[in-house]
Amino acid sequence: MTKILLAYSVVKSLRQGCVVGRRVGDTSAWLRLQTSRLFSVKAQTAHLVLEDGTRMKGFSFGHDASVAGELVFNTGLVGYPENLTDPSYRGQILTLTYPIVGNYGVPNSEELDELGLRKHLESERIQVSGLLVQDYSHEYSHWNSVKSLGHWLQEEKVPALFGIDTRMLTKIIRDKGTALGKIEFDGQPVEIFDPNQKNLMEEVSTKEIKVFGKGNPIKVVAVDCGIKHNIIRLLVKRGAEVHLVPWDQDLQSLDYDGLFISNGPGDPSLAKTLIDNVRKVLENDRPQPVFGICMGNQITALAAGAQSYKLPMGNRGQNQPVLNVMTGQAFITAQNHGYGIDSESLPPGWSPLFINANDGTNEGIMHNTKPVFTAQFHPEAKGGPTDTEFLFDVFMSLIQKGKDGNIVSAMPKAPHIPPRAQVSKVLILGSGGLSIGQAGEFDYSGSQAIKAMKEENLKTVLMNPNIASVQTNEVGTKQADSVYFLPVTPQFVTEVIKIERPDGILLSMGGQTALNCGVELFQNGVLEKYGVKVLGTPVESIMATEDRQLFSDKLMEINEKIAPSFAVESVSDALKAAEKIGYPVMLRSAYALGGLGSGLCADKEKLEETAHKALAMSRQILVEKSLRGWKEVEYEVVRDVADNCVTVCNMENFDPLGIHTGDSIVVAPSQTLSNEEYHMLRETAIKVVRHLGVVGECNIQYALHPLSLEYCIIEVNARLSRSSALASKATGYPLAFVAAKLALGIPLPEVKNAVSEKTTACFEPSLDYIVTKIPRWDLDRFQGMSHEIGSAMKSVGEVMAVGRTFEESVQKALRMCHPSVDGFVPRLPLKKAWSDTQDLQQELAVPSITRIFSLAKALHSGMSVDQIHQLTAIDKWFLHKLNRITQLDKHLANYNSVTVPKGLLLKAKQDGFSDRQVGQILGSSEGEARELRLTHGIKPWVKQIDTLAAEYPAMTNYLYCTYHGQENDLDFNDQGIMVLGCGPYHIGSSVEFDWCAVSSIRALRQMGKKTVVVNHNPETVSTDFDECDRLYFEELTLERILDISQQEGCSGSIVSVGGQIPNNLAVPLHLSGVKILGTSPLQIDRAEERSVFSSILDDLGVAQAPWRALSSLEDAINFANHVGYPCLLRPSYVLSGSAMNVAYGEEEMKRFLEEASQVSQEHPVVITKFICGAREVEVDAVAKGGKVLAHAITEHVEDAGVHSGDATLMLPTQSISQGALEKVKIATRKIAQAFEISGPFNTQFLVKGNDVMVIECNLRASRSFPFVSKTIGVDFINVATKVMVGEPLDEASLPSLENPIIPVDYVGIKAPMFSWPRLRDADPVLRCEMASTGEVACFGPNIYSAFLKAMLSTGFKLPEKGILIGIQHSFRPNFLATAHQLKEEGFKLFATEATSAWLCANDVPATPVAWPSAGGDSSLPSIKRLFSEGHIDLVVNLPNNNSRHLNDNFVIRRMAVDHGVPLVTNYQVVKLFAEAICHAGNLDTTSLFHYRQKELQRRGDNQQG
Repeated sequence: MTKILLAYSVVKSLRQGCVVGRRVGDTSAWLRLQTSRLFSVKAQTAHLVLEDGTRMKGFSFGHDASVAGELVFNTGLVGYPENLTDPSYRGQILTLTYPIVGNYGVPNSEELDELGLRKHLESERIQVSGLLVQDYSHEYSHWNSVKSLGHWLQEEKVPALFGIDTRMLTKIIRDKGTALGKIEFDGQPVEIFDPNQKNLMEEVSTKEIKVFGKGNPIKVVAVDCGIKHNIIRLLVKRGAEVHLVPWDQDLQSLDYDGLFISNGPGDPSLAKTLIDNVRKVLENDRPQPVFGICMGNQITALAAGAQSYKLPMGNRGQNQPVLNVMTGQAFITAQNHGYGIDSESLPPGWSPLFINANDGTNEGIMHNTKPVFTAQFHPEAKGGPTDTEFLFDVFMSLIQKGKDGNIVSAMPKAPHIPPRAQVSKVLILGSGGLSIGQAGEFDYSGSQAIKAMKEENLKTVLMNPNIASVQTNEVGTKQADSVYFLPVTPQFVTEVIKIERPDGILLSMGGQTALNCGVELFQNGVLEKYGVKVLGTPVESIMATEDRQLFSDKLMEINEKIAPSFAVESVSDALKAAEKIGYPVMLRSAYALGGLGSGLCADKEKLEETAHKALAMSRQILVEKSLRGWKEVEYEVVRDVADNCVTVCNMENFDPLGIHTGDSIVVAPSQTLSNEEYHMLRETAIKVVRHLGVVGECNIQYALHPLSLEYCIIEVNARLSRSSALASKATGYPLAFVAAKLALGIPLPEVKNAVSEKTTACFEPSLDYIVTKIPRWDLDRFQGMSHEIGSAMKSVGEVMAVGRTFEESVQKALRMCHPSVDGFVPRLPLKKAWSDTQDLQQELAVPSITRIFSLAKALHSGMSVDQIHQLTAIDKWFLHKLNRITQLDKHLANYNSVTVPKGLLLKAKQDGFSDRQVGQILGSSEGEARELRLTHGIKPWVKQIDTLAAEYPAMTNYLYCTYHGQENDLDFNDQGIMVLGCGPYHIGSSVEFDWCAVSSIRALRQMGKKTVVVNHNPETVSTDFDECDRLYFEELTLERILDISQQEGCSGSIVSVGGQIPNNLAVPLHLSGVKILGTSPLQIDRAEERSVFSSILDDLGVAQAPWRALSSLEDAINFANHVGYPCLLRPSYVLSGSAMNVAYGEEEMKRFLEEASQVSQEHPVVITKFICGAREVEVDAVAKGGKVLAHAITEHVEDAGVHSGDATLMLPTQSISQGALEKVKIATRKIAQAFEISGPFNTQFLVKGNDVMVIECNLRASRSFPFVSKTIGVDFINVATKVMVGEPLDEASLPSLENPIIPVDYVGIKAPMFSWPRLRDADPVLRCEMASTGEVACFGPNIYSAFLKAMLSTGFKLPEKGILIGIQHSFRPNFLATAHQLKEEGFKLFATEATSAWLCANDVPATPVAWPSAGGDSSLPSIKRLFSEGHIDLVVNLPNNNSRHLNDNFVIRRMAVDHGVPLVTNYQVVKLFAEAICHAGNLDTTSLFHYRQKELQRRGDNQQG
C-alpha cells in the first residue's frame, strides 16, 4: 500500500522568479511587504516517490521539472557547491543529511582559476539529478557569494525540494542498500529508472585531450572518468603537466611519466574498454607509477583481476575513518562511491593499502613490487578533510625517484608509538567548588574519566572537595576507589600522593584548578620524586599553552597566525606594549580561567586599571591587538599517542569576538562557514595540536575575519573545558571518556563509538540537527552590577537546545534559560519593564545579558537587518533567521484560534513557537492553544542524536523533539518513570540538584525500573546518555513534559529531586493528569504559598516569627511599626531567596517590596519580624506517608540573616542545646504529618537559647542533601526514591528521629564558594539573597581542622603577614577576644582610624590606615598601596546598615577581592577562623571513608563492651 506522508503544508518562500533567497542586502522592507504573502501563498509543491511507493511531499526551491534517479545521501556538514558539481553524483538524487542548507549562498559559478577551471566548483556544471533537503535558507550570507542556491539550481535547471524528512529518508536508503526514486511535479509524470544500468562515465568524460599546467616538468596522463577539478589543481601545483584524456583512450600508445585514473560515477564493471586498457598497462610492466582515486581504485582492481560489488549503502560523506594497513595511521576522508572492491579477490602480488576503520571494507590497494597504488576515498577533498592530500606527494615522489622508488619508502613513516602507560593506580584531581568559569562541566568530565579508568581495571583515587558532585560519591560501579575531600593544592596533593602512592595522575579533568596545581607539583619535582607519571598531555605542552609568550613562540615555529601581542609582567610594560600595537587592545591573564582578569581597553586609563587587577590574579598578562567584530569559531580536537587526530565538533559564536565564549550564544555546527573556511581552520587545528604535542582532548579558538580568509588563533586549552562538555552533549561523542582512554596510551581507532557500539571513536561526528547554547546569568542578584558582558565570563550556567532548524533551536534555548521567557520575544525576562531612557541603538551596540531581547524589540519595531548588523556585527544569516521568527509572529497576529490555518500553526511550531506563545498571539490560553494543536494532529516527533546522521543504527536512546519530520525514531513500550532534572545551573540551583537527580535515576535502575530523564543542561551527569534508559534533551516546560509523558506513557513522574523548576511544575502537571510520585502536589502548593504555610504552622502550634501576608505597602509599614524593624520580606515559589531582603527602615521597605512583588507576581509576599542574634538550624529528611524515616540536623556558623546557601554548615551541630534539638525534632514530626510527606523535604529553624521557630519548609530535596548523605553515609535520595515508588525499605537501619546517626570522631563543614572576582561591581557581602555559586566540604577530627580545610578549598589563603580590620561599633565588644587571638598569633594588624584607636586602647596594637575616600590628603598609609605591596593578606570588614562609611567600606571590600586578598565579612566566621588558627594544629589528610570506618569500629567495640 502506498504510504502517503505529508510533511509541511505551508510555504517558506515565494516563487517569484529569482526572489528565491535574495542577495543579502536591505531585504527587510521587502520582507515587510511580503510578510502576509510569505506565509499564505503556496509554494510550488512536488512529491518524492520511492520505488516501493513511499511518497513525501516537499516544496520546490529549484527548477520545476520532474526527474528520476538513484537516491543517495551525504553526511557532510559543509560543501554543497562542491558536492553538487562532483561528477561522481551523475544520475543521482542527492539527500543532504545536514538539515539547514543554502546558508552561505553560492560563489560566482562562472569564475575561472589560473588553469581555466571553475574556481569554486568541481566540474563545469551541477551534476546531481535532484537535491533534497530539510530546511532551505532563503536569505544567505557570505562575503564570497553572489547568488542563492535556489537561483543557481534554477539557472542549471536542476529540481530541488525542501521540507523532506531527510533523516527518515537516510534510514530508508541505509536499510535498503539501494533506493530508486523520482521527484515528481503535478502534471509531469516520469518513470523511475536505474541510472547504474548506463555507462555514466561516458556522459561525464572529456571528449578530447586537454592539457593543464603546460610546460611543467612531469607529464601525467589523467584518465577522465569524471575527474574533479581539484585533482587537476593539486597535480599541477606539484609540478605536473596534466594531459586529460577521454575514459576510453588507448593508453599503450601514450608517452607519460605517471598515469592517473580519476573518480567517476556508476558501475565500474560497465567500463570494459577502460578496464582492458589498464590491464594492458599492468601486464606490460611499464615502470611509470599508476595512481587511482575512487573509480580509479575500482578500475585498477578489476584490471588486476579482483571483483567489485555494490555496497549495501555506499560511503558518502566527509567523516569516513580509513586505516593505512602498513602503518596503522588513521585518517578522516571524504568519500562518494556506491561500489567497492572485495579484498579477498585480489590476485597474488596485490595487497590492501587502506581499509575502512568502521566496517573493514577495502579503501585502496597496492602492488607489492610495482609502483601502483590506489585510494577508494578522495584525498583531494573539496568538500571534506584534507588529511590524505599527501598521496599526491607520494605519487609525484614515485615518478621522480623512478626505478629507486617504492610505495613503502614513499609513504609517510609510521610515527613512533610509545608503549602503553604502565600504571595501576591513577590520581584524578577535581576542580573543587563550582565558580563562574569553572562549573558543573568538570563534574561531568571527571565522572567520565573515572568510568574510563575503571573499564581498564585501574584503581582510582579522586581528590575533590566538591561534596555536591556525582563524581565524589563513595559507592557505585562508576565511582572512584577512594575519595579525598581536601583542598586541591600542592601541599595536600603531595600528602595524598604519600599515602596512596599512585603511579599516574590526570590533570586535564579538573579545570584550571587541577591544571595549575599539577604544573606546580611538576615544577617542584614532587611528581618525579614519588614516581607519578602525568597521563595524557605532557606538562611542557600544558605550559606552552598557558604561558602566553611560550604559546606565541610555539605558533611562530609553524608559521601560524596569532593576533599581534606582547606578554608582560608589569603595568608599565603593558602600557608600552599598547603604544606599539595601538588602541584598542585586548588584555588576557596567563593561567586564568574563563577570561578572568581580561578586558577590552580603549585607552590608557582603562588599560592601567585592568592591568592592575589582572596582575593581582596572575603573574603574566598578554596585551594583544583587538579583533572586535571578527567571527569566533572553536574546534574540539582529539589526538592520541600514535598521532591520530580528529576534530570532534566545531562551534560558531552567534556574538562576534569580544565576548567570552562562555557568555556568548553558541551554535554547533558552525552555520556561516564555507567548505574552504571550515577545512582551513580544521587543518590548522590539527597542525597546531600535533605541534604542541597534546594527548587527549583540547580546544582551539579562532578569530575569523568576516570578509576574507584571514584568521588568528586566540588560544588553545590543553584540557577538558566547558566547551568540551557542550561538544560532548551536542554530538553524543563522550570527549572526556575518550580523552581518559587516550591518556593511558590507547590508540584512538581501538576506542569504540559509544553510540553505535559497532564503529570506532576515530571519526568526526555528523550532525543532522542544530544545537544552540545560551548562557544563564544571575547578575540581578547583585546590587550595582553592570549587565554588560565582555571578555571575562559572568554566566553561572548554560542550556543547550536541539532542533532541526535554527529558529526551532534558538527559541527552545531561550525558554530553557528562564521559565518566564516565552521565546524570541521583545520582552525582558520576569516581565521586567524596559527602562524609560531606553536607547535601542545603544543596547544593540553594547553586548549585554539582555541583548537578544533588544534584538527582538528592534526587529519588531521595523529596524532592518542591515542596520542591526552595522550595530552588532552579528552575522546577517543569524539576523535573517531571527527576522523570520518576528515576521511569523506578526503574521500569526492576523488570525485567532478559529481562523488560523492548520499549515500556519504547524509552521509556527516548526519555527519553535511554544503553545503559550501561540496562545498569546492568537488571544487564547496555553491550554487552548495545545488543544487546538492536538485537534489538528500536530505533535512533535522524537528523533535520536546518534553521532552519524543515521548512517548507522544507534544503540542509545539520546533524544530530542522536533516538529520537522514524518516519523519517530523509536517506539514507546517502556512506560518508564520520568525524572525531571534541574535545568541550567544558576545561583541557588546548582550541581547538588544534579546529584539528587542522578541518585534517584540510579536507585530506580537498581530496582529494575525503566527511566525517562528530561533535562537540558549540558554540564551535568544526568544528561549523560548512559545514566538512564531514555534521555530527552528537552525543555522543562509544562508543554514539553506533557508531550513526552503522553508519548512515552510514563507510569509516574518524580519532581522533587531537581530543585525549584520541577517543583513548580508539580501542580500544573498534576492538574493535567500526570501522576506525580511522592508527596501530593496539593501539599507542595500549601507549603510553597508562604501565607498558607504560616497559617498551618499556627494551627499545629509550631512556633514561628510574627508574620503577615501583604496586600499593600501600607500593610507592610503598619506591620513593621507594630513589631519593630528589622523585618524580612519573602516572596513565594522562589529558590535561593530571590528578592528576599531584610528591611531596616521605611525607605528600604519600599524598595525591597517592589522587587519581591516582581519575582512573585502570582503569589502574595509575606513579611516576618527578623530575629537578631539567632542561630539557624536545618533538618534534611525523608518521610513516608507523614512518618519521618531518615533525618540529619545541621547548624549554620553564621547567625540568621545569611541565606542558607551562603552559610557555612556544621554536622553534627556544635552549639545547640539538647532541649532545642528536641523541639526541632517535634516540629519536624508535626510538619511531616500535617503535609503527609512521602519523599524528601527540608525545614529551616531559628534557634535562640531554647526558643525554636520555623523559617520555612521545602517539600523537595534541598541543596544540603548531598552533604548530609555523604557525611553520615546514608543516601537520602536513594531512600526517598524507594519511598516514592513504594519499594520496601530496611527502616531500622535508617537515621530516624528516635535513632539518629551522629558522627563522634569527625566533623563535616560545608563552606560556600563565591565568584566575587568575576562580578566586578558587586559588593562582596552576605545577605538574605543567595550569592554563592558553589560549595565544598571537608572533614576533620574537630571543627577547627575541618573549617580551615574547607576555607582553603574555596581558594582562601591563610594570612602570613598583615590583617586589615574594619568593624562597626556594635560588633566591638564581642570582637575584642578575637582581636587578641590574632595578635597572639603574631599578625601585624592594620585598621581604619576609629577602629585602630579603639584596638590600641584595648591593648591590641594596630596601625591606622586612611579611608580610600581621603585620597592623597591623609598622612596615613593608603590601603591601596598596602595591598599592592603585599603587606595585607586578609581583610576583616564587618559592616552593618548604619555604618557611617558605607561607600568606603564597599571600596575596601571590593579592593580586597580585586587584589586577590581573602575577605571575611561575617563576625561568626572571623571568630571561628581565629580560634581555628590557634587550635587546629597540623591539618590531616584523612579521607571521609577512613573516618567513617573508625566510627563504625568504635560503635562495634561499644556494643561488644
